[in-house]
Amino acid sequence: MKVLLYTENEKMLSKSGLGKAVRHQQKALEDNNSGYTKNPKDDFDIAHINWYGIKSYRLAKWAKKHGKKVVYHAHSTEEDFRNSFKLSNQIAPLFKKWLIKCYSLGDVIITPTPYSKRLLEGYGLKNIKAISNGIDTSFFVKDEKAGKFFREKYGYKEDEKVVMAIGLYLERKGILDFVELAKRMPEYKFIWFGYTDLKLVPAKIKKAVNTKLPNLCFAGYVEPEMIKAALSGANLYIFPTLEETEGIPILEACACKQKALIRDIGVFEEWLEDGKNVYKAKDVDEFEKKIRDILEEKLEDLTEEAYKLALEKDIKTVGKQLIEVYKSLTNI
Repeated sequence: MKVLLYTENEKMLSKSGLGKAVRHQQKALEDNNSGYTKNPKDDFDIAHINWYGIKSYRLAKWAKKHGKKVVYHAHSTEEDFRNSFKLSNQIAPLFKKWLIKCYSLGDVIITPTPYSKRLLEGYGLKNIKAISNGIDTSFFVKDEKAGKFFREKYGYKEDEKVVMAIGLYLERKGILDFVELAKRMPEYKFIWFGYTDLKLVPAKIKKAVNTKLPNLCFAGYVEPEMIKAALSGANLYIFPTLEETEGIPILEACACKQKALIRDIGVFEEWLEDGKNVYKAKDVDEFEKKIRDILEEKLEDLTEEAYKLALEKDIKTVGKQLIEVYKSLTNI
């Protein structure tokens, strides 16, 4: 059994959550000693497709015509396409139709969570498996030395409270609320990791990213080592996102035993529990209150329970689940 892991525009997507998911697939298959290729010209039994571009669509059509099996990975939905780039809301209905056209080519559709599975079933799609994008818990571990390096690099004193977030510069990621929180709480430091070309986003997002506050930093894209360092050295990770299919950064925070506060939205309902392994907030007012309560240690530390969750979603487990899907298609 040989699997083609195909990601159109992989280099362009490498800095996104989807890029992380693809790297997790690759490592998961390596850890489980499963053969794969990334070259569509090689021989393969199963095409595992991670994108919805025209080349991906044509490859899936070719594979089916030549008796190959197709696993289509549904990383995107109409719901998480909205409130992202310029004109995304206007073209979202057409985007949904295209997604259905692509995903329908899959003998099996994989999507990260039961929540995104339900969305896709609402599109009329069938044979969908919910498998987490996973987390590499051998890499994302709390590192005190790296945490100190993070604070030194960004000029944070030992007694300063640092609130961090990770994401593209998109409205959907909750960046407007993040800036508002920094305005409301000048006594805390706020730092956002991630980047999007500001030419691609609406004016209000460009304005938010260009906000000048002494306690606010947009650090741009950084390598995973710095994300791990920040998660080890900050005092709180917040995820004010409005829509996700899973959200890999919260898994990274859990793995690094970083305190976490996330938005109370559907995708997190069945696996992240308020007051058990994370804290949740519905709006900016509740985020403000809970940030203060967490940083002032008025709320219980939940990081050990969160770490258990990260272990359950380790990429070794994800790899085994992927291989079971492949085997079901090839009867091996």
